[in-house]
Amino acid sequence: MSASTNEYEFTPTQDWFTHNIPSWKSLFPFVTSPKPRILEIGSWEGRSAVFLLTTLCAQGGEIVCIDHFDLMHTPAGRERHRKLSQNLPRTGRSFRILPQYSVPALYALLEEEIARGTSAGFDWVYVDGSHRSDDTLLDAELAWRLARNGCIFIFDDYNWPEQPVESMHHPRRGIDAFLALHAGEYEHLSNTAEQYQMILRKTSEMRIGFLVEQSAERDFASALGLGIYLVLAIDTSYAMAAAVTIRSAIEKTAGRMTIYIVDCGICAEDKEKIKSSLPKRHDVTLVFLDLPAGSLAAELGVAWAKVDMMKILPVERALYLDADMLVRRSLEELWNTDLEGSSIGAAMDVGFPMGHDGVSRRRYFNAGMLLIDLAKARTHLSELAARVREMKDARYRDQDVLNVHFAGDWAEVNLSWNAQGLGTYAEISSADRDILALGDMKDPGVVHFTGPVHPSLVTVLNPFVQPYTSKPWGYAGAPGHPFKDEWWGALNETAWAGWQGSTPYHEMCEGERQKAIQDSIKKFETRVQF
Repeated sequence: MSASTNEYEFTPTQDWFTHNIPSWKSLFPFVTSPKPRILEIGSWEGRSAVFLLTTLCAQGGEIVCIDHFDLMHTPAGRERHRKLSQNLPRTGRSFRILPQYSVPALYALLEEEIARGTSAGFDWVYVDGSHRSDDTLLDAELAWRLARNGCIFIFDDYNWPEQPVESMHHPRRGIDAFLALHAGEYEHLSNTAEQYQMILRKTSEMRIGFLVEQSAERDFASALGLGIYLVLAIDTSYAMAAAVTIRSAIEKTAGRMTIYIVDCGICAEDKEKIKSSLPKRHDVTLVFLDLPAGSLAAELGVAWAKVDMMKILPVERALYLDADMLVRRSLEELWNTDLEGSSIGAAMDVGFPMGHDGVSRRRYFNAGMLLIDLAKARTHLSELAARVREMKDARYRDQDVLNVHFAGDWAEVNLSWNAQGLGTYAEISSADRDILALGDMKDPGVVHFTGPVHPSLVTVLNPFVQPYTSKPWGYAGAPGHPFKDEWWGALNETAWAGWQGSTPYHEMCEGERQKAIQDSIKKFETRVQF
C-alpha cells in the first residue's frame, strides 16, 4: 500500500487480502478511467478498500463499500464497522459505506446510478459478501448491472478450501452459474486452476434502466429486454446469401436481436456455417424453425414459406427480409415504424409500382421486406391460405397474393429499406415509376438484389433493360450494381469467405453459363420447325 499500514487499524490475524496484491496490480492497466469508481461487496475492516483507494485511486476516484456488519447486533459487527469507518478517511480519498445487506444496498445503488446518466457505473467490482452460492449469484447479478463495459469484476473464494466446491455453502456453484448465464459478456483474466479468485473483464454494456418508469424510449425497450425479431425463410440454395443478410443486419444494429430462420430444407453443414458466420454478440440469438405439417411451402414450394411463418413465429411482431439483401444501416428505425393499425409495412415495388396485368391496378408493394404485426395478420390466416391456393400460379406468386390479400391493410415504408433495381431498371423512367421517391435509394439502409441468381440468355441480351438484373453470386454477377462489391466484402466476413476466387465458384459460373446457352437453344429449336 502507498501509505504505511501502521496508519490503519486492522486485526493482524484476519488478513485474507494481502496475498492478492500482486495479481490485482497486474489488472490496473485494464482500468482506463482517470478517476475509477469502485464497488466492494463485503469490506470487513477495509484492507482491500484501503489498498484500492491508495493505489488505483491515487489520482482520484471513489469506493462504495457494502457490508452488513451483523446489522450492528453483535460486538464483532460493530467493531468491524468502527475500524472501516476510521480506516477509509485516513486514505484521503472519497468513500461511502452502506451498512446493510447487499441486496437492498445494491437496489438502492441501481436507482441512484440511473440518475447519474452517462456517468453511471463502476470500473472495478469486488464480490466478497457471502460464502453461500445463492448469495454470491444474487450479488453478482445485481452488481453486473452496475459494471461498466470494461469493468474488472472479481469474485473472491473461487478456490476456497473450507467447504466442498459442490456445497451450497461454497461460492463456486453461484459463480459458475453466473459465468454460464453471462457467457459472451466477459473475458477471463485469471487462471482459476492456480488463482484463488475468479477475475473477469466485462465486455458488454450496463443494463440498469429497469427500475425507472420514465426513461428514454430506447433505454426503456432495452431495459425490458425487448429487441428486434428478424426472420428469413430459406433452403440450402440460399444459405450463403442468408449469411450475408444476417451478419450485415447484426453488425449494423445494436441491441437485442433474435434471428428466426424458417427451415425450408437446409442441410446440417449449411446450418453450422450460418451459425459460425454470426458476429460474436451476447445479445443475439439464432433459432431455426421447422415448417409445420401440411405447410404451404411443402405443398407448393419454398416461395410460400413467408405465409407459413406467420403461423409459426413465437412473437407478435417480426421483420421479414429476403435472403438476397444487404443491410447497411441499423434496423432500429425500420423496426420502430408505426404501422398505424395496418397488418404489414412494406416498400413500393420499383419494377411495378402500380402492379401489373395479373393484378388490379393499385399501389403495389415489394414483398422482400415485410414488417408484420402478427397479432393482426393472424386474424385472417385461413383466408390468406385460401388465396394462396387460388393464386398459386400468379406471375409473381407470393408477392401477388400478399398484395391482393393485404390491399388497403398495409403501410408504406421508405424505399431506403428495400432499395430495388439499383444500377438497372430503377434508372429507367416510366409513368408509374415517376410517383416514387427514388432519391431515397441513393444511400439505402437495406439493398435488395432483385433479379434471378442465374439470368437466362434472353435476360442478358434484352436491349430494353441494361445492365440486366441478376444477383452478385450468380454466373453473370450484378453488372452496374453500385453495391455488388460491398456484398462480396460482407460475404468474406462469413464462413463462405474466399468463395469468389475459388475453383468451385468458377466451375459453377461456367456450368450455369453453358446451361443458360443450352436452355435458350432448346427454346429456339422448339419454336422453329424445319
